[in-house]
Amino acid sequence: MTSPADPTAHPSAAVPPWPYCGHGADSTDSPTGCPGRRVDPYSACLAHLGAGHRAVYLTSLEPGSDLDHRGTSFSEDLLNRLLDVVRDPDNRRPLLGTARFDMARFLGDADFEGAHFRNEAGFEQAVFFGIARFSATAFSGDAQFERARFRGARFREARFDGDAWFGEARFTDEARFDRARFFGYARFGLVGFVSNAAFDGARFMGNIGFQGASFGGHAWFDGARFESDSRLGPLVCTGSLDLSAVVFAAPVIVEAAAGKVWCTRTRWEAKAVLRLRYATVDLSESVLAHPLSVTAQAAPFKDRTGTDRTEDALPEGDLGGRDARVHMASLRGVDTAHLVLHDVDLTHCLLSGAVHLDQLRLEGDCLLAFPPVGVLRRGRIPMRWTTRRTLAEEQHWRAARGYDAWTAAPAGVEVLEPSTLAPLYRQLRKSFEDSKNEPDAADFYYGEMEMRRHDLKRPRAERALLTLYWAVSGYGLRASRALAWLLGAMAATVLVMMLWGLPKDVPTTGTGGRSTGQSVSQASDTTDPVDPDGPLARRVTSERFEKSVRVVINSAVFRSPTQSLTTSGVYAEMLSRLVEPALLGLAALALRGRVRR
Repeated sequence: MTSPADPTAHPSAAVPPWPYCGHGADSTDSPTGCPGRRVDPYSACLAHLGAGHRAVYLTSLEPGSDLDHRGTSFSEDLLNRLLDVVRDPDNRRPLLGTARFDMARFLGDADFEGAHFRNEAGFEQAVFFGIARFSATAFSGDAQFERARFRGARFREARFDGDAWFGEARFTDEARFDRARFFGYARFGLVGFVSNAAFDGARFMGNIGFQGASFGGHAWFDGARFESDSRLGPLVCTGSLDLSAVVFAAPVIVEAAAGKVWCTRTRWEAKAVLRLRYATVDLSESVLAHPLSVTAQAAPFKDRTGTDRTEDALPEGDLGGRDARVHMASLRGVDTAHLVLHDVDLTHCLLSGAVHLDQLRLEGDCLLAFPPVGVLRRGRIPMRWTTRRTLAEEQHWRAARGYDAWTAAPAGVEVLEPSTLAPLYRQLRKSFEDSKNEPDAADFYYGEMEMRRHDLKRPRAERALLTLYWAVSGYGLRASRALAWLLGAMAATVLVMMLWGLPKDVPTTGTGGRSTGQSVSQASDTTDPVDPDGPLARRVTSERFEKSVRVVINSAVFRSPTQSLTTSGVYAEMLSRLVEPALLGLAALALRGRVRR
């Protein structure tokens, strides 16, 4: 905030509702003149009193006196002289009774540090051109700072025993409320923080309201404590909303459009709801004693602070042009048994170290990372990754192994091995299975099996079996892969039958008999199949092809022999009866896994 050329001038001031000074009134530029409250019994405010009258007035004051200097302009020297005469002789701190500084103008720094306001303190619409220092100040009654204008403010370790009203106040420079104590209602509705605001270590014993508040920089609540039901927001924070190490001892609703929301080491000791826009959220090491839901707010928040009860969209400033989706950065060290995520992007979320992931609830459209698309090469080997949802940690591991197009781990993030990732996939699979979401659980089963297959700590035989299972059917989840192998196996069997399995000629059956006395006996004899001879090309005929197809289909599906075969054909049929029904079963299993409820 920059001060005008004559900060004591009030050219556009309306007629104040108290006996005012009127100094410098001009019918053209300033019809009312100075709006400062007259000092009884004089006709001028404290700023425009003569030196003698001012000395008399100051001499009449004592610690605990009531003060009424509404609309008065204070220089640093004048304010210091006023506060000096009301200092408590025991602790040398200003002691004021009812203090009215509404619409006052503090032209330099306003040093109320350590003051004690025993009754109401009124600073409504006051303007602070310098730094407003209220550190270690005690407000025993209500503190009224509504629509006040601050350049910078220091309320460190201030104590508000009554209600604290900062509605529609504006802070141009940094505002500090570190370790402040609010025992009554703390109202910060529609407050505008142009720069950073800090509430580190503050304690809120009563209700708190930040409805419609806006933070042009960062908002720090690190280590604050909320003892009563609270509603933070809806608010807008262009920078970071830092709730790290905050203790919410009572139910809370946080509604914020913010660039980042840090909740590391936060304690949620009661039910909590986070409705967010734009934010990247970090819940690392948070303690969830009760249910916590994190929801992405699709539409802009509504401003419900108006007296006409209209609900206009809350202005979002520089955030307005960004992607409004909510991204989860980390759940490390979190017991997720009480956590519910709605429409939250988990593409880059770190889950290692989280516990009870099998009880985590993912609702709505919770995105996870996908493998690279298209055909890629690793050296000379072309590779095509199957489409599935993957964890960020797997992305980091594959990128570290040299696979192209996978997301590398950010600086400072450890790349984990498959032995650590497999349990994460297993727990998430169980979470989806418990919620009867079998199709989506399949992706996490696939990820679990992939990590087991690549886990070098497992026996080589187990990894070989898993590799075979992956190759032929994608762990029983890729029907197309199993069907391709099935068709290939059937085609190979048909070819074997045409070339070597079907006999040269159809075996014939002869019948003979003999008579002995009064008895007659008959016997039948079938000739053995004869292996085909001649060039292989001559064995490939439409007739032999048709017979081979019937043999293969019967063995794979109906399992009923209808054709005499050569020795080679018998062994080929035995092998096909073992392999092809298994492949068909894997394909059916994969299809069932994708369509079942």
